[in-house]
Amino acid sequence: MQRAGNRLRVTAHLVDVYDGYDLWSEKYDRELRDIFEVQDEIARAIAQRLEVTLDGDQQSFTRAGIHNVEAFKSYLQGCALSSSRGPRLPQALSHYKNAVTLDPSYGLAWSGLADTYNLLGFYGFLKPEACLPQGKDAATRATTLSPSLGESHTSMALSNLLHDWDRRASEREFLLALDLSPRYARARYWYALFLLHFASGRFEEGFSHTIQVVESDPLSGWARAMLACLYIMTGQLDEAIRMAEAARQFEPESFTSRWAQFTALNTQERYKEAAAFGESVLAISGRHPWLIGSLALTYSQLGRTADSDAIYEELRWRAKHEYVSPATLAWAASGNNNKDQAILHAQEAHAIGDPLLIVAKYWPTFARMQNDPRFKKILMERGWT
Repeated sequence: MQRAGNRLRVTAHLVDVYDGYDLWSEKYDRELRDIFEVQDEIARAIAQRLEVTLDGDQQSFTRAGIHNVEAFKSYLQGCALSSSRGPRLPQALSHYKNAVTLDPSYGLAWSGLADTYNLLGFYGFLKPEACLPQGKDAATRATTLSPSLGESHTSMALSNLLHDWDRRASEREFLLALDLSPRYARARYWYALFLLHFASGRFEEGFSHTIQVVESDPLSGWARAMLACLYIMTGQLDEAIRMAEAARQFEPESFTSRWAQFTALNTQERYKEAAAFGESVLAISGRHPWLIGSLALTYSQLGRTADSDAIYEELRWRAKHEYVSPATLAWAASGNNNKDQAILHAQEAHAIGDPLLIVAKYWPTFARMQNDPRFKKILMERGWT
């Protein structure tokens, strides 16, 4: 009878979730509009100011690879939108596409397009087949058109890692990018986070590069959020929380810093705090599957089995209507204490080349699967020992 009662409660919860999902999405979109409109206005203002400069100093812009001011405006719009790392990433893609359509020789715009395709795959907005090959093609165009730009080689480095899972080629490109553009922050912290930490477990080197970014850009909340993620993987959880909180002083709407803090609280087994904190981030995240999948883990640890079941079922329902990363479904299923289903999701992630598996060796949300021989086989086939 208790199990039947639990199922009824879960079903009622899911009906509420599904019936209210479209209404909630509309409300969330309205709230986000005000937040991101500021980024749009800033980008437009910069583009307008630079259009005047372009008229007065055509030669200097040509040296920078800018031949078409409308393409440059679209590029700036893409930069403003992609910096959110959230629901606006798909919109950034359209601006970068417009930029390279207006000026096919614009290497920097091809680099931005490549990065956006790769991030859309990593954050689970698009299936790997719908973005990673396109990201690799765009990165190839960028390096062909602008081989002296650190941005181009950074894009290629990330494509080599997420699309090809070629760590050696990725590191060569990252190091070349840093040699060409030693002050390009994205090259340094992506090298630290994706290659050194996630893919290689070379934590000391990764810290060195990330701290350089923080010191060189003391107003960057993003750099601090990245440092918080690195602290998590080395077990320095109090430092991770402190750094995540510091990141939000500079970027109050940062999802990444909240994600890091939520993960650190879970890893410290402060589950009540983690649940309250995670629930408070749902709106900002757009009910991002990463967060929902991890809440399943939290609720399971609190004995809130019905809630853990419900949000796993929410993700499964959403996966029938939109792409949901199978690696994220694996987190949720493991929180649901369904080990076999979790491994099936992980195997699917491996089969389709889900780029989120880059974190599988060291990120805590995979901890419940780490000792399963079937999961160890996945790690071994991806080159981890």
